[in-house]
Amino acid sequence: MSGNATHRFGNTAVLALQTTDATRVVTSDALDDALADTYRRVGLRPGLLERLAGIRERRWWGEGVTFVDGAAEAGAKAISESGVDPAGIGVMINTSVSRRWLEPSTAVAVHHALGLPRSCQNFDVTNACLGFVNGMELAAAMIDAGLVEHALVVNGEDAQPVQERTLDRLNQPGTGSKDVIAQFATLTLGSGAAAMVLGRADRHPEGHRLVASVSRAGTEHHELCVGDNDLMRTDLKGLLDAGLALSEDMWADAAAEVDWAGGMSRYIVHQVSKVHTQAMCDRFSIDPALVPTTFPTRGNLGPASVPYTLAGEQDSLVDGDRVLLMGIGSGLNVSCLELAW
Repeated sequence: MSGNATHRFGNTAVLALQTTDATRVVTSDALDDALADTYRRVGLRPGLLERLAGIRERRWWGEGVTFVDGAAEAGAKAISESGVDPAGIGVMINTSVSRRWLEPSTAVAVHHALGLPRSCQNFDVTNACLGFVNGMELAAAMIDAGLVEHALVVNGEDAQPVQERTLDRLNQPGTGSKDVIAQFATLTLGSGAAAMVLGRADRHPEGHRLVASVSRAGTEHHELCVGDNDLMRTDLKGLLDAGLALSEDMWADAAAEVDWAGGMSRYIVHQVSKVHTQAMCDRFSIDPALVPTTFPTRGNLGPASVPYTLAGEQDSLVDGDRVLLMGIGSGLNVSCLELAW
């Protein structure tokens, strides 16, 4: 692979990873009940979310709690776990898709909630569901370059607003089966937050080193999934097929420099559905036992899904394990990033 698509990291490690769960459980059965009249009218069977996507439930934030609150809580826990003095964090990167305003950035609200110092740069990096992995890459590049000593990457997502508006819209008399299918992916989303502290590996031997990342862009597919706070429309089959093809191209090109097809201890795949996960395992000959899943009870957490799933595996990982983060974002962009645990 040529150019900037492949990068090896020199001196960056993950020091801490924490999550925040949204507290309100919303079952797929409850969403089916809310759409029961529409399903009958358009001739669709209820149960698609669990039967097809494998998602039994997802979560919404509790009353009065925002995705910014969730990101700040995860960030505070990660900073505490890392043992890093907040005054030593040189950059905080927010990677949330969710946002209340176009301006200012969501990062400023999280920065303020955490009480980070004025010397800490802060900004948003958004790239659909790939944002957190991109945030890790950017933070590592800044650490390797000597721009900062420590970095904090945060993410908070809120599925409730777009899901409530989607339910209202799909229950309108003019809704057809094509509208339900086009907006189906919206109902697979979930709410949650994650945060990661990164630092110099030579000063933190207890950390988990970033090894290498490979990326690939297929932006001719940028209209396959388009959304805002009101509506998200997705070409489900088109997005799956294009994502797999793009990932396969990246995988084949990366083989000349990395041996990700064998020897990995975990493959942390972006959590979309059981169809997507099985297709990834089949396409790349990955043992499903090495692919932990969180989508059945959390849904698609967007950019938070990769760090959230990794966080659930931390206690079972040991020194010497190799972990591959496999991110994909509508648009399309794909990246894989290896960690040496």
